[in-house]
Amino acid sequence: MDTIIFDVDDTLYDQALSLKKTIKRMISQPLTDEEMDQFYIISRQYSDSLFDKSEDGEVSKQEMHIRRVTGACEAFGIPMTREQAIEFQEAYVEEQQRITLFEEVEELLESLHNQNKQLAILTNGEENHQSMKIKQLDLARWIPEENIFISGALGIAKPKREVFQILEDKLQLDKEKTVYVGDSFDNDIVGAKQAGWNAYWMNHRKRDMPDTPFKPDKTFYDAKELLDTLIQDISYSK
Repeated sequence: MDTIIFDVDDTLYDQALSLKKTIKRMISQPLTDEEMDQFYIISRQYSDSLFDKSEDGEVSKQEMHIRRVTGACEAFGIPMTREQAIEFQEAYVEEQQRITLFEEVEELLESLHNQNKQLAILTNGEENHQSMKIKQLDLARWIPEENIFISGALGIAKPKREVFQILEDKLQLDKEKTVYVGDSFDNDIVGAKQAGWNAYWMNHRKRDMPDTPFKPDKTFYDAKELLDTLIQDISYSK
């Protein structure tokens, strides 16, 4: 592979960890680790279902944030007002300012950078918010600013074919030698495969494979598997 492009949220770092810390801060009802994992999954489902409407201006960012928190709370019988949901989101953003890369991902980026592989980021989300996380993760150590693509800045989001075309044009990609790594099956895997790229699924949440004709080229269940396999792939391609 000549070019490796990464998603950010829950691919390069554990997004659920920030949410779990927020739950402990903002919700008095105790939840087990398993329940907090489920809370995270439900909140992501709400985010995913509302993301396109948010991008199109049909639903405000704040409304999306409110619905994903109140919806997840409702699943556990936890009362949550709109005002409390806004406070929860503010606390969640504070926690996201302390995120760190998976240890193996840091090692992987360092290795790929040292081998002069072209690295890039393609992430969905609001520009300032995603930029904050990218800065906190210190991704500029390995990835130049011109190789960082955020849907909020582009005006188009994954899995739409056009956003992958933007990267193809700007990075002069050879599809057969390009791999996209992401955690969202619908946005990352389907999007990349529709574009004709190689797609690696970071499935550390151990989600079931959707019933779709699009399949990932490889699936990883933790960051260590991702590190070992990508390093092996690079070695074989020399």
